[in-house]
Amino acid sequence: MTVAILGGAGYIGSHVVKYLQQQGVSLAVYDNLSQGHRELVQAPLTIGDLGDRECLRDFLIRYQISSVMNFAGLISVGESVRNPRLYYEHNLTQTLSMLDLLLELNIRDFVFSSSCAIYGSPQFLPMTEAHSFGPISPYGHTKLAIEQVLLDYAQAYDFNYVSLRYFNASGADPDNQIGECHQPETHLIPLILQSISQPDQPIQIYGTDYDTPDGTCIRDYIHVWDLAQAHYLALDYLRKHQGSSIFNLGNGTGYSVREVIQSVERVTGRQVPSQVGPRRPGDAPILIGSSAKARQELCWRPAFESLDTIIETAWAWHQRSLCLSARQESV
Repeated sequence: MTVAILGGAGYIGSHVVKYLQQQGVSLAVYDNLSQGHRELVQAPLTIGDLGDRECLRDFLIRYQISSVMNFAGLISVGESVRNPRLYYEHNLTQTLSMLDLLLELNIRDFVFSSSCAIYGSPQFLPMTEAHSFGPISPYGHTKLAIEQVLLDYAQAYDFNYVSLRYFNASGADPDNQIGECHQPETHLIPLILQSISQPDQPIQIYGTDYDTPDGTCIRDYIHVWDLAQAHYLALDYLRKHQGSSIFNLGNGTGYSVREVIQSVERVTGRQVPSQVGPRRPGDAPILIGSSAKARQELCWRPAFESLDTIIETAWAWHQRSLCLSARQESV
């Protein structure tokens, strides 16, 4: 029983790989390394595109894959607004091709890396899985489209899936071995940490006129290690149930951009340089999720719920990654 981790060299995927290995799960990683990093993966790695059907087929057969987790895809809301074609090709078209290959090879258990972006602007808070859909970016539209495909496939074929709708993945491996290193970086917390190290590049606050207490966007931050735990539980759910389900993954608490900056200043003891800019297209004012269903049905118990704790792990990784970069440059 071997699990394929597609996109397993990326931020979330690499943490899931490490977590599953600690639980004794046999796995193999497939990644094209366009966004991922070889050094983050301590598992068998096959380099290939999600859309390369023959390469992917060979990988799935060679490792006798029984279940698949998919983290392969593009994740920047702003980029998706500027270049929607890229997102529909990578996130939707290639995923459809991959799903058809799974059916062909009789691989019937699938865990999907989805997003709270499918909800759009909240009609109520915290947002549950029953919240209406209204994505406001091509990125969100691609995630919602895949969820609809999964629902239809599960109804028509012998196919089971769990869709995990993340809120804002944050933090780093508690052991400080792997962490977040997107190129370019788009996530708020690592960008703030970078601004501390590079004060000539202040953090950009995109919009201060939202209908929130301090005018900046509010998000629900969930530690990446807690996400990894949820993926292991989702895999267990599929093996114990003949059916599919969806789960929100969030902490149920929202923090504004300014509150995240304040938390970073508390944790690091450094002042964060910042400047205000205009709103970004595709940004919802508030996103806070209820994970009551995941807690009840998956028995999910997040261990890193405090924002300061999340930032402490991210800061430890940021300092280590700076040291690693300095060593590499000196060689």
